[in-house]
Amino acid sequence: MLNTEKNTLFIKQKALELGFDFCGISKADFLEEEAPRLENWLKNNMQGQMSYMANHFDKRLNPTLLVEGAKSVVSLLFNYFPETDFNKSYNKENQQEKAEEKLTEKPFKISKYAYGEDYHFVVKERLKLLLEAIKQEIGEVEGRAFVDSAPVMDKVWAKKSGAGWIGKNSNLINKNKGSFFFIAELIIDLKLDYDAPTKDYCGTCTRCIDACPTSAIVAPYVVDGSRCISYFTIELKEQIPKNMSGTFDNWVFGCDICQDVCPWNRFSKPHKTPEFTPNNDFTQLMTNSDKKEWLEITDETFKKVFKKSALKRTKLEGFKRNITFVNEG
Repeated sequence: MLNTEKNTLFIKQKALELGFDFCGISKADFLEEEAPRLENWLKNNMQGQMSYMANHFDKRLNPTLLVEGAKSVVSLLFNYFPETDFNKSYNKENQQEKAEEKLTEKPFKISKYAYGEDYHFVVKERLKLLLEAIKQEIGEVEGRAFVDSAPVMDKVWAKKSGAGWIGKNSNLINKNKGSFFFIAELIIDLKLDYDAPTKDYCGTCTRCIDACPTSAIVAPYVVDGSRCISYFTIELKEQIPKNMSGTFDNWVFGCDICQDVCPWNRFSKPHKTPEFTPNNDFTQLMTNSDKKEWLEITDETFKKVFKKSALKRTKLEGFKRNITFVNEG
């Protein structure tokens, strides 16, 4: 067995041992095809106030500017699909078959990725362990770990590594696992065996486009970030534009609509990561149909419910802004 083959096998096996759900590898080349797409997206101001998206343009396209002598991009998926979807409500068509669950309409909704502890820390810790294991097994390997924290086009690298295809909602979709997972990377100066991309299996389906209440998916595979509910409830620091009133479908942090309607997510299976399991205070809030509990949330309750959560990014002020906006809409 050649060294590259042996090293590749070791990295993939170790990744699975550490709880990752997929590991694929691609060559650390310049992303030539992505350059005009990214430039056009930025020219059309689809980043809204996410000014950081326009920063480090060259680094986004060239991994060797992030890691000197980079040869491989190791892409990893980490499942966060929950055992219980607190946002679920049933329409009249399927209410009867689900009657025994006695689910009621929830006043406000939070994206599933924020149910547990902040993924940046949870996944990054495992990435560091993987990088350390590589160094111990193989020797001097230089590299960096990334979890949605640097100018890295993670979905593009994941696609190149065979992890899935980028769907019409711009999310990475895996044929066997759906799309409820975090994407992480190791960029390393080690030559490995490279995987091939998979096919695009979206076909003629337009469910995500049809379901988006703010029409953020302006064309297949093109999302106007400045119109996305996730942008308004997380990234936007100002008041939410009044013309968006009544379009948020009760989402107050993030939005899962374009993923929830995707047929491929029928293959999603609950994660096995204790850190992503909601705490009791979070569960209590999410199962409380009384709007008053949300509208009158205090700083003390906010810190208790969302301890270690990615939702803390909005801070109490931003969270209350979102709740008030949705409630008045």
